[in-house]
Amino acid sequence: MSTLAAAEPYTTRFQTAVSTVDGRDVTLETTYFYPESGGQPADRGEIDGIDVEHVRKEGERVVHTLSTAPAWSAGHRALCEVDWSFRMYCMRAHTASHALYGAGRRVLDDLGYGGFGIDEEKVRIDFRTSTDVTDSTLVELERLVNEAVWDSRDVSWEEVPLSEARERDDVAFNTRTEEGVFGEADTVRIVTVEEWDAAACGGTHARNTREVGPVTLLDRSNPGEGLTRVEFAVGGAGIDRRATEKAAALDATTALGTSVADLPAAVERLQAERSELAKEVERLRSEALDHRLERLCSDPVEREGRTWVVGTVDGVGPNDVDDRARELAGQRADVVALVGRDDPPFVVVGAAAGADAIVDDVTAAFGGGGGGSDRVAQAGGLSGDPETIAAYLKSGEIPDG
Repeated sequence: MSTLAAAEPYTTRFQTAVSTVDGRDVTLETTYFYPESGGQPADRGEIDGIDVEHVRKEGERVVHTLSTAPAWSAGHRALCEVDWSFRMYCMRAHTASHALYGAGRRVLDDLGYGGFGIDEEKVRIDFRTSTDVTDSTLVELERLVNEAVWDSRDVSWEEVPLSEARERDDVAFNTRTEEGVFGEADTVRIVTVEEWDAAACGGTHARNTREVGPVTLLDRSNPGEGLTRVEFAVGGAGIDRRATEKAAALDATTALGTSVADLPAAVERLQAERSELAKEVERLRSEALDHRLERLCSDPVEREGRTWVVGTVDGVGPNDVDDRARELAGQRADVVALVGRDDPPFVVVGAAAGADAIVDDVTAAFGGGGGGSDRVAQAGGLSGDPETIAAYLKSGEIPDG
């Protein structure tokens, strides 16, 4: 027996005969439980006081899996109750997905339906579209879907010949559902949101969009080529998200001394100021490095017939000193070896020749790894402290202690 849930979604309490019992699996002569299908989860509830853990389709049969095996057998007349709270949540969520697709028809180009799913916290719909779904697109989709809810549009459903449905340009088909459910059927169920959307769908829906309540768009992602996944919430999760976003916006306006309407401009000014400060910090850091290198160049050492400039540098990374070490080598000394005070330390060597060999020598003594060319090389992950590594570079020996 197929389910009557989609046709009569507001029916959640009924009596019927038990058709079969197989352990915890039960089939009924008549059922209003919705089996998991098409992205919508199975109904919850009870059959004669025993919790229904899952509902699934097996061909034309609807199988109800109970939490425990019942004492009764086939022929028993059972009182069945569908969990109304969860059923209504799914009805709202599923209806909201149709309203959202209708919004997508008005905003997105080359629109197709890629998939759908409901869980307890959020709902997803996958759009096939060539449109880049930006933040502003997301905001417009949310505005339109809530406008459709506010307009109290009637929602209806009917079985129509499949051939007729295929000829209608206004009917959206989920490709997988079309192939898996409607491919061999003579009829298809069309759910219509008045003057807003029409789609082939077998789920449970509210009879009017006003029953959906506020819809809050949460995020977007790209689950596959040509797909944009939009996630949204209805009910408590959506209300909580809106409250969180409102509180965050008000906190930001207080911190920036502005209004919500002027918040984007205030953030833009703050970003510009931050960019200028970052440039100033970089300039000062570069000047400090130049001063440090000049002091090191004024106190070179002789080692193995070559002039070496060796010392530690602070507040910079290996890529910050790479070019300078190469430029100074040959101009101010034969070898320029700089040890960074990172944790762990790094070393950058610029040389007229043999920079890579010097780095190999350092990593052999202090671990880590690195490499480079004859003119410049670097290594990281060294195990010694910066002063010990610098002393080794000056003398070629690891200091005692």
